[in-house]
Amino acid sequence: MFDKWRTALDSRIAKIKGSFIRLKARSRRAWGRSQDGWNRLTAGMEIEELWTQFKSEAVETSRPYKQDFAGLARNQAPWKRPFKILGALFVSVLKQLSPARRMFLLLTISMVLLAIVDFHVLFLTRSVLFVLAFVGLFILLVLVLADHISMHRDIEIAHEIQRWLVPRRAPDVPGVDLAFVTRPAKTIGGDYFDVFRRAVDGPLLMAVADVSGKSVPAAMLMATFQGSLRALAGASGTLAELVRGLNRQVCANSQNGRFTTAFLAELDPRTGDLTYLCAGHNPPILKREDGTFERLKSDNIPLGIELNEDYKTGTTRLDAHDLLVIYTDGVTEARNDDNQEFGEARLMALLKKAGGERSALTLSNLMQDLDAFVDAAVQHDDITCLIVRRT
Repeated sequence: MFDKWRTALDSRIAKIKGSFIRLKARSRRAWGRSQDGWNRLTAGMEIEELWTQFKSEAVETSRPYKQDFAGLARNQAPWKRPFKILGALFVSVLKQLSPARRMFLLLTISMVLLAIVDFHVLFLTRSVLFVLAFVGLFILLVLVLADHISMHRDIEIAHEIQRWLVPRRAPDVPGVDLAFVTRPAKTIGGDYFDVFRRAVDGPLLMAVADVSGKSVPAAMLMATFQGSLRALAGASGTLAELVRGLNRQVCANSQNGRFTTAFLAELDPRTGDLTYLCAGHNPPILKREDGTFERLKSDNIPLGIELNEDYKTGTTRLDAHDLLVIYTDGVTEARNDDNQEFGEARLMALLKKAGGERSALTLSNLMQDLDAFVDAAVQHDDITCLIVRRT
């Protein structure tokens, strides 16, 4: 009898153990699935990274609204300011919607107000009005998200097209070591750079430009700039003649006062002779092999301002191991969380330490220093840098 009880007890314990093991396995699978779902939801980002991204996106998204009510409540009594700001924000939101969606939103808000005052007629009780308002807001949210997804897809396509307009890798030119990088502040930007030979054995044309503004309008002007430069560079003529023709094209395509700062140069790879033109752009830095610095300046206004502007060029020579750094203001004006600029002094200090390494390594060191300085701060301007070294 005792053996039977013991056998039954052992069987019961075995079943309990089996159930526990199965429960443990299911819990592990459920935990694994929840972890996978969380990783897909957050794209593998930590909570701190998600919060930083949310803040930066909130700041960027709020800019159009800030333009509408900046300074509106400055002279108002303290108790009136929140109401003035909320009212201006509400009007700004309405402006962003189409007329049909605007009326739909107002109708939905009216339902909420009627529910709050406990208005009811026929079947429109407070609960029904709240449900209808919720459904209305949900429909608006879905429509806005659909627009956002469609716009994001179009911007991604524009980003790919913009990538095709600039070189993916440096051309192979004997005696010249090239490296470049560009980082748009948004998905698409207004910085442009290009490096190519005007003929099979002709001078090497280098261009770095910065279109005023950001996003789609700047990118469209950048695309026309690239097409005009390529077309004009195919014809014979001096660098000054090329830039004058380019200026006429930029003037014809610029709208709302947009202009383009640019640095263009022609380098003879055999002799090192350099003809350059700086049109309102940051003067590039030329570091000689003996450690001295020069700035390639020329008194020219940006492109797209004066149709018949007479652009003047300068000349110099790049000797062996000389280093030329061409950049946009997004490099020196990059800011950290304390609103401090990276500045030219830090850039010059970094270049002083540059030795005879490859241009790619010099550029990598520069970008690492820039990233360390900026840290988690939001990038406010496009960053482009082109480094040229005679070998």
